[in-house]
Amino acid sequence: MTERSLVSDGERVFNFSPGPAVLPLEVLEQARDELLALPGVGISVLEISHRSPAFDRILEETLADLKGLLGVGDSHELVLVQGGASLQFSMVPMNLLRGRPESADYVVTGTWGATAVKEARREGRVHVAWDGAATNYDRLPAAGEIRLSDTPAYVHVTSNETIQGVQWKRDPDVGAVPLVCDCSSDFLSRPVDVANYGLIYACAQKNAGIAGVTAVIIRRDLLERSRDDLPTMLDYRTHVKNGSRPNTPPVFAVYVLGLVCRWIRDSMGGLEGMARHNRAKAKLLYDVLDASAGFYAGHARPECRSDMNVTFRLPDEATEKEFVKGATVRGLVDLKGHRSVGGIRASVYNAMPMEGVESLRDYMLEFQQTRRA
Repeated sequence: MTERSLVSDGERVFNFSPGPAVLPLEVLEQARDELLALPGVGISVLEISHRSPAFDRILEETLADLKGLLGVGDSHELVLVQGGASLQFSMVPMNLLRGRPESADYVVTGTWGATAVKEARREGRVHVAWDGAATNYDRLPAAGEIRLSDTPAYVHVTSNETIQGVQWKRDPDVGAVPLVCDCSSDFLSRPVDVANYGLIYACAQKNAGIAGVTAVIIRRDLLERSRDDLPTMLDYRTHVKNGSRPNTPPVFAVYVLGLVCRWIRDSMGGLEGMARHNRAKAKLLYDVLDASAGFYAGHARPECRSDMNVTFRLPDEATEKEFVKGATVRGLVDLKGHRSVGGIRASVYNAMPMEGVESLRDYMLEFQQTRRA
């Protein structure tokens, strides 16, 4: 294969980055067209006041569209906050665990779950109900493996681990205990029954927009757990009371989130259509892995594979470097796996078009053929 780039200047490549991730082309085009002046406003979205009627409409429509897509009912509040999912690793235990005698139970299925545990321990007792570290997080717990404490304050799971490429297809049954879920990397990629959760949080920069805004969906009764000694901006009640803008929110990030929500609703058939599209994309790549006779070895066990992050190894590191180099020449970028897993990681989030996945599949088949010729 030639090492001369096959991508022309100005041409878009296929971005398989784990985040910030690819955005829908029509969202990018609309943001570009409206960047200098919002229709009917005459000011750029980068310039408008967060207290202006123009942003009132953007925020209200974005929250309404999010609630509509996810089916958020009256039992839960939806707010948009800053700080990413990493801040939620702290805010969750600050609000739901601080000062309580119970432990918080964590089911650790990858790097981000393990990181969340470290932050929770600053606020109270933590019980690790299951940890997949022994096999480098290549699977989820089997039935009966999760060992909850006697009276957990909440149970925390990570719905999709971007680094290891494992994903829950259905969350564990924790009974009446509030289930808390970090949905950052599969948020808006499939339907979710919000009523089953005490709290859901998700940063936007995987499937829902750009970095800078994080969605938090919290059951109203859990707001009563927040203590008055919390810092004001780390108290969920502050964000609920002030309608997601106790201070200046990330206006542009909220605007892009709203555009993505409408794209999912109007162009992709809602979350049901989005899920079908995502499963089909992931299957193209997993079929190559399964038919490769071990040339491509998946990290995650088949029953736990992620539809968002396809992780795999090649025969050796030298071959993996050749694979990444050849892919980049073809306009297939950001495929190098995380250092803790190695190999290759193809992130095929919502906005990755089928054409991009097909191009990667064809390259994988060709690459294997040339190495066995």
